[in-house]
Amino acid sequence: MSTFREDGAAALEWVASYLERVRELPVLARTKPGEIRTALPPSPPERGEPFSDVLRDLDEILLPGVTHWQSPRFFAYFATTGSEPGILGELLTAGLNNVGFVWRTSPALTELERHVLDWLAQLLGLPAGLHGHIEDTASVSTVAALAAARDARPDRRVVVFSEHANVAVEKAARTVGLEPRRVPVDDVYRMRTDGLSVSDACAVVATVGTTSTASVDPVPALAELCEREGVWLHVDAAYAGAAWVCPELRASLEGVERADSIVVNAHKWLLTPQDCSCLWTRRPEDFRRVFAVGGAPYLPGDPAESLSDYGPALGRRFRALKLWLVLRHFGREGLQRAIREHVRLAALFEDWVRLEHGWEVVAPRHFSVVCFRREGSDEENEALLERVNASGEVFLSQTRLDGRYVLRLAVGNVRTTEDDVRVAWDVLRREASEL
Repeated sequence: MSTFREDGAAALEWVASYLERVRELPVLARTKPGEIRTALPPSPPERGEPFSDVLRDLDEILLPGVTHWQSPRFFAYFATTGSEPGILGELLTAGLNNVGFVWRTSPALTELERHVLDWLAQLLGLPAGLHGHIEDTASVSTVAALAAARDARPDRRVVVFSEHANVAVEKAARTVGLEPRRVPVDDVYRMRTDGLSVSDACAVVATVGTTSTASVDPVPALAELCEREGVWLHVDAAYAGAAWVCPELRASLEGVERADSIVVNAHKWLLTPQDCSCLWTRRPEDFRRVFAVGGAPYLPGDPAESLSDYGPALGRRFRALKLWLVLRHFGREGLQRAIREHVRLAALFEDWVRLEHGWEVVAPRHFSVVCFRREGSDEENEALLERVNASGEVFLSQTRLDGRYVLRLAVGNVRTTEDDVRVAWDVLRREASEL
């Protein structure tokens, strides 16, 4: 059998080679349901197998069933990047294999997490003094925030949010036993505040960068309303909060300093591999009242803060390590450069659509998301998207705006170039001409 160093070198070479060739792979997986399981042995191996056999099966069996989120031609949902320093951070995390359920089980895990969240808050222009910690996803960050809001106002059981808020908000509300209430949006897809009553709500969720259009809810007006009614304000900036690293993109930061909790996903637009959801609050004691538990005989008292007191999980991964590597590798300038380039590429694509006869941009462009469609029926636009994605050359997603089927292109991979965006536009026009 080969050694750990030999297998590790082979794994690193596989990843490096994958990142070099991922642009050429079909972006969307082409396998049929059950096809991968059919190709795998029905029973586990009796004896250990060499790592080379695992890499072979990774190439031959699993890779055809992978949708390549690392591809620079992945333009669906919110495109992401697992950057090289972040990947190495995951390797170091796995090697250390720390479990931070209390401070003493890994002091470095706890203290680096607090420190890196302070760094990131500074980079984003968030107010000083916020308490930050990392959850796995914005879904769980929202669960934690809504649980704190519920217990802060036990007499109220409603969570208010926009009809364009991510479905994870509704799921989080139901998870903590609250009633989700969607409210309409205005003509640019922001939550409407005229006539909005929150008198029976314990929380309002304002979105900075909605999933469909990347629109920004009116946070200052919602903050005013929440303060007047004693309602918790949670800001979901999972995608667009990353843009605050650029001073010229901080208009959407207005009012966020008045929020009770804020979430930004480093694994969306901050070049950090899944999963790394950054959650800040100015009311940490409300989180502690929900999540801190009394000492057990197997958990002796700690001399310092335990981050498990601020969220649902007891055992916690060393997620801050990869974020620390990413921030040190790219710095403020590197993050700004990546985000500015993505915004430029989205604006360029938007211009191409506007100038092309028979196509239309159907929503204001915010950040790096463009919503558009070809003139014609919903069925024709849906068929167009199916053809584009089936080509394997690019991957785009869709939404519905004002009852119409709409195509979305989101730029967010650090390896995406203008040529990649041009390929997406060329494929769209080619497939449209053949319908």
